[in-house]
Amino acid sequence: MALDAGIPGEQLGMAFKVKFWGVRGTIACPGPKHAIFGGNTSCIEVSMGGEKVIFDAGTGIRLLGNWMLKKGARQATILMSHTHWDHISGFPFFKPAFDEDCKFTIMAGHLNGRTIQEVFSEQMIAPYFPVPIDIMNADIKFQDFKAGDSFDLTDKVHVRTAALNHPGGATGYRLEFDGKSMCYVTDTEHVPGKPDENVLGLIEGADLVIYDCSYEDSEFAAKVNWGHSTWQEGVRLATAANVKRLAIFHHDPDHEDDKMEEIECKAREMWAGSFVARENVRLVL
Repeated sequence: MALDAGIPGEQLGMAFKVKFWGVRGTIACPGPKHAIFGGNTSCIEVSMGGEKVIFDAGTGIRLLGNWMLKKGARQATILMSHTHWDHISGFPFFKPAFDEDCKFTIMAGHLNGRTIQEVFSEQMIAPYFPVPIDIMNADIKFQDFKAGDSFDLTDKVHVRTAALNHPGGATGYRLEFDGKSMCYVTDTEHVPGKPDENVLGLIEGADLVIYDCSYEDSEFAAKVNWGHSTWQEGVRLATAANVKRLAIFHHDPDHEDDKMEEIECKAREMWAGSFVARENVRLVL
């Protein structure tokens, strides 16, 4: 796994690429004390030989949308971990959704008795937003499934899912393409001393795992039932599951750049395969 610098353009175009557009949790927090790691909420772009997947629609998806229009990228599958505000609030500002030449499928596996279309539509009605979702001109399809399901996006891109421990439910994902795999596991709370078997089964042997590391172990007792985990638990899970790299993700808004640098140093001392996710960084698996 490496940054994309120095990789030939033709080879890069067919590669398995992961880019961080939003790495923060809970609420966006722009400003000089979040400049290094970023203040936008959850949004990850994955490109696999021309197939594009977007994880979550936090505020980072606005910048991704601007980039997609600039580059002529017109379609993607958007896989939602869940639909709390910090993971959906960027969608009304996702410009490709207003472009009639664009096409998106939005999928979620955590809603029981509701649909992902209802949730996305309701955040764009008065008094929450000035225009309804119907104003979006793109070809947008909504699809619900059950966390734990597996499915193919193409004949080369396979998706596995797992239920996560979060208030209201959440879904973890594993993407497999061309012999490589990455997992997106955010907004999940662990039980101290009891590794989550759903997570372990999902991430086993993955090349990259992006994991909810909102807190440190020393902070966790005061955050029980908030639905989040720690970077130390992320390291424990990654090493137990023979993961190659761990991206520390969903940063607490109160963890400013100096704190994130401290966490990254501690995490690398605990396990060299870990690093803290930063906005605008792209990895090639």
